[in-house]
Amino acid sequence: MAQIFHRSFNTISKASIFGAVFIVAGVGFAWNRWVRSDYVTGAHVVRVQPVPFSHQHHVGGLGIDCRYCHTTVEQGAYAGLPSTKVCMNCHSQIWTTSPVLEPVRESYRKDESIPWQRVHRLAEFAYFDHSIHVKKGVGCATCHGRVDRMPYVRQTVSLYMEWCLECHRQPERFVRPREEVFNMSWLAPPDQLERGRALVKEYKIERRTDCSVCHR
Repeated sequence: MAQIFHRSFNTISKASIFGAVFIVAGVGFAWNRWVRSDYVTGAHVVRVQPVPFSHQHHVGGLGIDCRYCHTTVEQGAYAGLPSTKVCMNCHSQIWTTSPVLEPVRESYRKDESIPWQRVHRLAEFAYFDHSIHVKKGVGCATCHGRVDRMPYVRQTVSLYMEWCLECHRQPERFVRPREEVFNMSWLAPPDQLERGRALVKEYKIERRTDCSVCHR
């Protein structure tokens, strides 16, 4: 029987198969990079807020403790946003006529909340409790970054499950003494793993990686 296809088709077919493999691999790699990009995760994106509140000034410059504004972070699932009254504790005495702070004064006069734009947004099917992480020695900066250096707070990590699991699988790498949880300038010591293992035992930290821990 006469040969229907030219011999060159053998080479073409092999090249097509190998080419398809590389194309699929390339598309998969590109997709992997895309879903982890800042554009998708929202990391490092600065949100425009009604009032240009600077954590760098208030936390880093004035040394205001996280708990002064986020009052429920040690007792509840949510850190909470400060009421306008908290802002006015200081700003009824200083910068009382600043145009930038007029939305704060108006909020206080009308007893209406300022419509802040949320920065850290977990998926709705994920449950996160601030209080348990604080009690177990997870520092604010571990998740939120050095907010004391941020003129405008931004998300610094992906907040993907794989990121959470880094800590849940190896908590000794991240935990710190409870008295250092709100210390933005705390640095892990050279023997962090050794000290971390001791804290894991002392704080009774479990390596919780089963689905029901976060998905309820």
